[in-house]
Amino acid sequence: MGQIIVRQLEEAVLEAVKRRAVANKRSTEAEVRAILTDAVGLSTPRADDRHPRTFRDFVGIAANRRTQDEIDTYVRALRDEWDR
Repeated sequence: MGQIIVRQLEEAVLEAVKRRAVANKRSTEAEVRAILTDAVGLSTPRADDRHPRTFRDFVGIAANRRTQDEIDTYVRALRDEWDR
């Protein structure tokens, strides 16, 4: 495994990564690894990544839908997947 040091990182970027790490329940280092892995196209989504982990995650996903019908369809799809 290799290592890198990122110099002159803006404080706002570091704080945003820390917030993202907390939201994803990871360390800052693990979050940076996930960001880099995804950025270079090497990430493989886990089966449980398709589902929101908390109600707050769900609300964020649902709020991005444009219509009530889209929200209802999304909720039904989640319910059906969770029931399996």
